[in-house]
Amino acid sequence: MSTVLVITPTYNERENLPGLIARIRAAVPAAGVLVVDDNSPDGTGLVADALDGVHVLHREHKQGLGAAYLAGFRWGLERGFDLLVQIDADGSHPPERLPAMLRAAERADLVIGSRWAPGGRVANWPRRRELLSRLANRYVRRMLRLRVADATGGFRVHRAAALQELLAGGVESRGYCFQVDLTLRAVRRGCTVVEVPITFVDRTKGASKMSAGVLFEALWRVTVWAWSPRRGGGMSLT
Repeated sequence: MSTVLVITPTYNERENLPGLIARIRAAVPAAGVLVVDDNSPDGTGLVADALDGVHVLHREHKQGLGAAYLAGFRWGLERGFDLLVQIDADGSHPPERLPAMLRAAERADLVIGSRWAPGGRVANWPRRRELLSRLANRYVRRMLRLRVADATGGFRVHRAAALQELLAGGVESRGYCFQVDLTLRAVRRGCTVVEVPITFVDRTKGASKMSAGVLFEALWRVTVWAWSPRRGGGMSLT
């Protein structure tokens, strides 16, 4: 049986974290859980410390979503987990879909919990956010020639052996761009990528971490990658 580590980065998520952990435990009781907290001012790290059986990686300050996941990946890879899961702490990613995603990982290197694949959808999202996400994914597909419906989606399962190869050479991307970066690396290295439809539910507590800077970085990097020489899986993306 594959060992599973569920990684969730946190920054000011004390209201959402206990409920999320309970749902993860119910969906995949045998999985390990790692909270990567960026010194949340609201005390999320202390809440995580008090949760039974949860590993907590405390970082000194906020460094971005991508950096948090990279720290979590290193932690999990060093401890020999076979499958590493990305999940947001705000409750937008349904842990109840993890069993289906883990089954898909039996035949895939990367599994994406997809809002835009057939059967996927969003709930309670402002129309403007939904339109922005659809347009961003359309831009990514066209510019990078990716046959992935939700390249910006952050609910994922990585097979450890493939992930180690994807991270070779370092990763500088953050936010949405981090997700696109890993997707592009996976496709160009010939990894098997599978999308499992999910219902993405907008957060009900706390504030979104999306910013204009993260969106600008994503647009800029995708454009640069699109015009870079296409040298397959050996191409440096940082």
